[in-house]
Amino acid sequence: MKAVMASVPDHILEWRKKTGADQWDEMWDGVLHMPPAPNRLHQNIEWELETWLRMHWAQPLGNRVYHQINVAPPGGWPDKNYRIPDLVLLTPERFHIDRNEYFEGAPAVVIEIHAPGDEAYEKLPFYAELGVPEVWIIHRDTRQLELFVLEGGEYVRHQAGFDRWLQNPATGIQFRSVPGEKLAIRRGEDESSQAELPSTQ
Repeated sequence: MKAVMASVPDHILEWRKKTGADQWDEMWDGVLHMPPAPNRLHQNIEWELETWLRMHWAQPLGNRVYHQINVAPPGGWPDKNYRIPDLVLLTPERFHIDRNEYFEGAPAVVIEIHAPGDEAYEKLPFYAELGVPEVWIIHRDTRQLELFVLEGGEYVRHQAGFDRWLQNPATGIQFRSVPGEKLAIRRGEDESSQAELPSTQ
């Protein structure tokens, strides 16, 4: 159920802050969005993908991976405009956007794990305006991945090649759906880095 409140009472905001429920709250052009906490499967996918990215992409190549960090345009943090992707990928030329509590500017990639009823697709215009080169949307329940690449200020969905591997230009990482509702991942064509996610259900 989605609800819109003209003004959120202070006691609700205080309760969310006290319980930690506000850690996923986002500000959309001055409007507070309060999504529910991710479920166990969502967290498993996010953790395993982050672990793989750190081991096979970030550490070997000098890149960085973060989870659930605020991403904002200049002047957007903390009261005006920011989103919280599930994962954020940074290449060295983008390290300067790190403000510790938030990133001011465009990461190389943002990753959204999509669950029914969430707002992953509604975030695409924000990421495009910010200039994020790639957005990966991973469907939580099917492990299907959609790759959106910024071209001419708008996102274009890229398709897998004839070998069913989907190449991500910003990172060199490849994905392919495999039986059992899993997502195969590897760096380039390096089969030694290949894994299937999630390993647990």
